[in-house]
Formats: sequence, C-alpha cells, structure tokens
Amino acid sequence: MLGILDGLEEYNNAGALIGLDGLDDPELLGALRRMNPIKRQKFVNKLAAPGAPSKGSRAEMEKHFNELPDHIKEGIAKGELRLADFTLYSRKFINSKTIKMFETQDDKQVAISNISNAKLQKNQCLLVSGIYMMAGVAADGTKDKMMASSLNIIANYPAILSGEFSLKANKKQIVPDTSNNVFNTTGFTTVPQGYYKLANPRIIADDLLIEFTVELGTMDSLPPNLFLFAGLHGTVTTP
Repeated sequence: MLGILDGLEEYNNAGALIGLDGLDDPELLGALRRMNPIKRQKFVNKLAAPGAPSKGSRAEMEKHFNELPDHIKEGIAKGELRLADFTLYSRKFINSKTIKMFETQDDKQVAISNISNAKLQKNQCLLVSGIYMMAGVAADGTKDKMMASSLNIIANYPAILSGEFSLKANKKQIVPDTSNNVFNTTGFTTVPQGYYKLANPRIIADDLLIEFTVELGTMDSLPPNLFLFAGLHGTVTTP
C-alpha cells in the first residue's frame, strides 16, 4: 500500500480510491506504521481533515471515486493518472429524424469529434456534469464547411427544440428521453449557451459504448445543411 499512497494528497475522498473505510482500516494502519513519522502525519492529516473542498465537476468526480474501475483508482492513487477538465464533443449533419451523435464507425477528427468508435480512450473515465447541445448551418454539406460554421442555440430551430435526446453508456441510461427544451438558455445569464447542468452526474468508463441520440418529431422548416453539436462536459482521468 505504501506505493499507492503517494498520489492521494491532491484529492478529497482519497480513501475511496484505495477501498479504505477510514482511519481505523487495518490495512491503512499497517501501511502507516511503515511510513517515516513526517510522511505519516501528513497523510493522516489529509485523511482526517481534507481541507478546502473542491468545486464544480472535480468535486462531483471525487464524490464518485468509489464507482471508478479498479485500474483507474489505482492509477490515480499512484499518481499515474490525474483529473482534468474535459468536453467530449461531436458534430453531425441532420439528415433524418434520428441523429446518433456518437457511432462505432466514427473517427476522431479535429472540430468534428474528439472521440473514436464511440468510446473513451484507455484509462479515461469521464464524470458527465453537464451537456451542451447547439446547432449551426453550413454553407454546403461538407465537413469542411461544417467546421467553419458558427454555433447557435437550438431555440432558433423549433423542430430541434421540440425533439428529445437520450444518453446511454453500455446500454444503461444516464439521461432517459428528455425534451431538448432543457438546452434553451435564451435569457439566461449564469450558464453557458446551450448548456444543461445535470442534477445527477454519472461516470462513463473507458470501455463503455456511448450513445447520444436525438429524436425529432418533425423536420419541417429546418434549413439545408443544418448540423448539431453535442458536448459532454465534466472531469476526466488522464495521464
């Protein structure tokens, strides 16, 4: 255990990373006895009084440490993995009433998507704290024009606003069918445009298939070359 205590000082709820119940955990007590006195006191102080609380999605990730896969917990505890701000995103043209934002045949491409095969990279676990959905109109139906187009809130496109979205990981619901109206930030001054903050953040692990599906009831009045932008915002583990 001595080797995996080195990377814990940075985090609150550090005990969850190594499966400890608290300061009376027998394995922890044994490891502490083998530490030099200064290091032992420093670590005990950290577990007993974590200090200033973390904020935002980092605090949410720390709260969910016990849900991380064992190899991710070990990587964080050893200092081989750290936490970072992250937004997983994808752009897709709207060619039908059903738009799958992440698909297994997708390749990572700058300004189009930062994920391949609808899965996170090895050793990445994402705590989804909130979701972006925006839309734009490209000059034509090519990816180059889509990449060069600006984004707008979906309130500008009523057929999108009246639709629904869902988010799954490994076929398990993270957000069930929900009105796209939650992304209507018209008049909001305290949240980014097109952003929906989750009241129930969830973790997506590196080996899970991600499904973000948008369903439209109609495509009436939608302009040609319209595309969607979806982003899963939160904290991710990274080397």
